[in-house]
Amino acid sequence: MRFTPLSRLICRLPRADTCRPLQSRALQTGFVPKDPQAKPRKYKIPQFYDPYGPRPPPSEKIIQLAERIGALSEEERGQIMPTLAERLKLPKLQPISTEGMDLGPEGGAALPKVEEKKAEKTAFDVKLEKFDASAKIKVIKEVRAFTSLGLKEAKDLVEKAPVVLKQGVTKEEANDMIEKIKAAGGAAVME
Repeated sequence: MRFTPLSRLICRLPRADTCRPLQSRALQTGFVPKDPQAKPRKYKIPQFYDPYGPRPPPSEKIIQLAERIGALSEEERGQIMPTLAERLKLPKLQPISTEGMDLGPEGGAALPKVEEKKAEKTAFDVKLEKFDASAKIKVIKEVRAFTSLGLKEAKDLVEKAPVVLKQGVTKEEANDMIEKIKAAGGAAVME
């Protein structure tokens, strides 16, 4: 009974013919230990990453040109880019539209304000304000006539007054509906 765990342990032990070399560097033959007094190596790290590698220094002609540009006055330096763009036939830059963008309070302050004319309203809503209790049935009939609702739906709609009866109608249709509702005993407005 006690031999079973012992036999399992023996089976797990490595055999002499399958033994691998130890991986410790101290036991390897070609290992040379570091000098404990040695300082760590310092690597030269570039200030910024340039994927194209080091660039050659500028030519003497370019250096002279840069010195001449640096000696120019502020006004003359401002004329360099438009002149170069014209000389090299570069395309003119188009202004970027900021219409529809939220630039905050300071974004729109630079632009002069243009008075916008209010566009005339073409679609109107007809709203039933009130009606006489004695004329309720006539008003329901008129509402059914131009809303294509059933009797129950038209009755519920009229009883909810003030309520919008129809949306997005022309001015002529809206005036016609208002006149018919007034004739039936109700009061309607156009919004």
